[in-house]
Amino acid sequence: MAKEYTNELQLDFGRDGKKLIPVVTQDFKTKEVLILAFANEEAFEETRISGYATYYSRSRREIWKKGLTSGDLLKIEEMRINCEQDSLLYLVTPLGKGACHAKRKNGMPHTSCYYRRISDDNRLEFIEE
Repeated sequence: MAKEYTNELQLDFGRDGKKLIPVVTQDFKTKEVLILAFANEEAFEETRISGYATYYSRSRREIWKKGLTSGDLLKIEEMRINCEQDSLLYLVTPLGKGACHAKRKNGMPHTSCYYRRISDDNRLEFIEE
């Protein structure tokens, strides 16, 4: 049976469990995209067990539970998988002040990591939150 029509979870994290799978994270209520991150098998399992979004940080090369140090945790409401079972969608309730590690001028985190748009002249414009 094709992955598209099975009810069996068949994520492929590779033999060593370290292959990374992209994870789109959306606000459960607003559906705003908050973060695009990655998960290896350990991060995915920690998310399932803890109920909080946990990723693999490619820059730090370690497991990263979003908000553990900042208090801006992302509570999992629902986890979805795409048709090929090679990417995930986490629908979350943000429990802190924002989802992005980047801060606004007032010191508060941005609600989403996607707080700028690209203008016609390839400049970045900040989106009001």
